[in-house]
Amino acid sequence: MATKQSIFTIIENSRLTDTVYRMVLEGDTSAITGPGQFVNIRLEGRFLRRPISVCDYDATTLTILYKVVGAGTAQMAELPEGDVLDVLSGLGNGYDLTDAGDMPLLLGGGVGVPPLYRLAKDLIAAGKKVTVVLGFNTAEEVFYEDEFRALGACVTVTTADGTRGVKGFVTDALPTDYSYFYTCGPEPMLRAVYKATAISGQFSFEERMGCGFGACMGCSCKTITGYKRICKEGPVLRKEEILWED
Repeated sequence: MATKQSIFTIIENSRLTDTVYRMVLEGDTSAITGPGQFVNIRLEGRFLRRPISVCDYDATTLTILYKVVGAGTAQMAELPEGDVLDVLSGLGNGYDLTDAGDMPLLLGGGVGVPPLYRLAKDLIAAGKKVTVVLGFNTAEEVFYEDEFRALGACVTVTTADGTRGVKGFVTDALPTDYSYFYTCGPEPMLRAVYKATAISGQFSFEERMGCGFGACMGCSCKTITGYKRICKEGPVLRKEEILWED
């Protein structure tokens, strides 16, 4: 499916934590083909679009979770219901579910959590026993724990300061038995997961993007087969192809 440019209407824009918001958009979602993809949103007065991972979608609605970290996302947080947004959808390659096995493990850190929600939903619908480990800094930052449980996943929360769940990081709460893993989060977390896991898995990378569809080469990363663009050949890469650069 090719990238599609569409106009979406905001039907919800609500705060989940002090800095994380959920936005539900109504529009044409036909270009979205699976979990792990992202959309690129045009904001009035901003030169670059904002890439945001897809949390969930159906035939007519798209749900995204975003963190206010700068002027662009702060502008998004102020947008009212009824406003319209120019959205590029169908961007990036998502997670491949074919290698999941019977007991897949999902590891998410902070704003790396959202794409794992739809992944968990699809895996559970396929009859998999899904375990989810969600990592945050403090209890105040935790979001979507209940939503994952409502899907039927076994959920563990970790916090770096120990104010909720297991004290530490997602790697401190790895189960002893799982068939495959999927992860998304900041690079230090991904590096730690890479070292802590003995089996194969898929990593979704967070990179600063210029164009969002492979033209500018600004989000390239080195792999065993050469450089790949996170926005085009990613954001999901398999463990075996990743080369970490110091």
